[in-house]
Amino acid sequence: MSAHVPAGVPILRLGDILVTGLLDELDDKTARAFTNELTERIAADGPAGVLIDISRLEIIDSFVARTLSELTTTARLLGARVVVAGMRPPVAITLVELGLALEGVETALTAERGMQSLGWYHGSQPPERGTR
Repeated sequence: MSAHVPAGVPILRLGDILVTGLLDELDDKTARAFTNELTERIAADGPAGVLIDISRLEIIDSFVARTLSELTTTARLLGARVVVAGMRPPVAITLVELGLALEGVETALTAERGMQSLGWYHGSQPPERGTR
């Protein structure tokens, strides 16, 4: 049985997409548990895509940046398309300064746009039903 991610770092499945996020305070133990759990879920579920919402990160240090880079690379190697959503300007600047380009990872300004990029659409009206 796999270790469970501490509360506050949920990994949700919506269709063939896994949705998760990084918290603003991510310590070494939590980061390792989160990375292991997400990797196991990708291998087990075989999602078409993974959305990682980082909108809660106001700043990023080298450890969290490296964790994000390794996580996105691992997800891609396991066949999942990765979209990182909600990146704030200071986080983007820090990633560039650290030389972490997140190769092969798509980005989106918001989680909603990231989900759309992965093919998930939420309409404002319910789907039409058959006529009587």
